[in-house]
Amino acid sequence: MSADDDSQARLDRLSDLARDLLARARAQGASQAEVSCDEDRGLNVNVRMGEVESVESTRDRSIGITVYFGQRKGSASTADLRPESLEATVAQACAIARHTEDDPASGLADAERMATDLREFDSWHPWRLEADEAVDLALACEAAGRDADPRIANSDGASASTGESIGVYANSHGFLGRERDTHHSISCALIAGEGEDMQRDGWYSLALAREDLETPAAIGRRAAERTLARLQPRTLPTGTLPVLFHAEVARSLFGHLLSAVSGSALYRGASFLLDSVGTQVLPAWCVVRERPFLMRGMRSSAFDAEGVATRESDLVRDGILQRYILGSYSARKLGLQSTGNAGGVFNLEVGANAGGLDALARDMGTGLLVTELMGQGVNAITGDYSRGAAGFYIENGEIAYPVDGITIAGNLREMLRGIEAIGSDIDLRSHLRVGSILVGRMTVAGSV
Repeated sequence: MSADDDSQARLDRLSDLARDLLARARAQGASQAEVSCDEDRGLNVNVRMGEVESVESTRDRSIGITVYFGQRKGSASTADLRPESLEATVAQACAIARHTEDDPASGLADAERMATDLREFDSWHPWRLEADEAVDLALACEAAGRDADPRIANSDGASASTGESIGVYANSHGFLGRERDTHHSISCALIAGEGEDMQRDGWYSLALAREDLETPAAIGRRAAERTLARLQPRTLPTGTLPVLFHAEVARSLFGHLLSAVSGSALYRGASFLLDSVGTQVLPAWCVVRERPFLMRGMRSSAFDAEGVATRESDLVRDGILQRYILGSYSARKLGLQSTGNAGGVFNLEVGANAGGLDALARDMGTGLLVTELMGQGVNAITGDYSRGAAGFYIENGEIAYPVDGITIAGNLREMLRGIEAIGSDIDLRSHLRVGSILVGRMTVAGSV
C-alpha cells in the first residue's frame, strides 16, 4: 500500500460506523439489522475537437440501515455522519418497520451462510490521476483518431476517468465484510463522412488497473477504424439469416438469460424460463460458470450483498440449467435457498467452442454480423425479441459491406438453444465474460 493510500483507514472508520449503527438499532428494539456504508471518489474528463468540455471530481458517501421487527422491515439512509443524524436515521428505519405488514420472506440471510474466508482479489489499484494529465490522455486519444484519416470529419469526444469505491456490509449475525475496488477507462467516439452519410462509432478501454488499459493512441485508432468501416451502409432484404453477435453485444444475450433466471422475475412470474431448472436452455456442449474468486476479475467477491459466502459453481452445465440466481428474499418466496447472488452474479464465464470472430465469420459463410443493438424490444415473459441493429453483411466468410436500418427478431428461448458457436474472443471489459456468438437462424427485417 502506498504512503498516500488511506483506504484501509477509511474502511476502519466505516467498520466502526457500521457497528455503532447496529448497536443503535438493537437499542431501539430491532430483532435484526443490517448496514451498508459506501464511499466513492473519482475524476472524469471530457474533451471534444481538441477542447476541454468538462472536468468533474466526485466524492460520494452513502449510509443505509435496514431493521427488522420480527418479519416487519424498515429502511432509511443518510450521508450525514453527525451522531444526531445517525440516530434519526435509525429511528426512521424503526418507525417504518413498526408500521409495515409482516412479510414471511423478510429477514437477514441465514446466519450459517455467512462468509468466513474474507479475501481480496487484486481489485485495488488506485491511480492518482491529476486533471491536467487526464486532459492530456483524452486529447491524445481523440487526436490519434481524428488524424487517422481525412474522412474523420468530426468527433463526439474522448474521455479519461478513474474511480475508486470502498464499502462495508455488516449485520446483527456478527458478520462484517469489507471491500475496495478501482476502475479506470479511456474512450473515444468519432464521426466520419458528411451530411446524411455521417456515421458514428468508437472504442473504449476499461480496467481495474492502469497498466491493463490500452494506450490512448491505440484506442483512438481503433475508434477511427470502426467508424470508417461503417461508411456507405446498405440495408438488407427481409429474410432469415444466421446472425453473428460481436462479443461486445453478445453478452446482452446472456444478460437476458440471467434476468430470466433471477429470483425477482421468477417469483413475480415475469420470466420466459419459469420452472426451468433441470431443463435444456442452451446447446448440450455449453457450460456457463460463475467464478467469484478470479484475481483482478471485474466483479470478484467473497460474499454477496447479504454477507452470504459466494462460491464457484455452474449455472449451466451440458446446456442444462443447474440453478436459479437467488438472494435470501427471493429464495424464501420460491421455497428455495439463497445461491449467494444477492446483488447479482460474480464473474460469469461462458465456455467457448470455436475460434475468434474471423473464424466464426468463415464458418458462418453468409449472414449478418451485428456490432450494435438499439431499442429495448424484449418481452421478459414470452421471450419475444426484436431490436434494431447495425453491423456488416458477411459473404463467403468475409465482410462484404456495412448495414444499418434493420431489425433482428426471434424468441430468446429458441435463440439461446439455437446457438451454434461461441468464440474465444472474450470481451474482458465486463463481468459477463463471453466471446462472439453465432445464432443459426433469425429473422432480419430490412427493405421489402
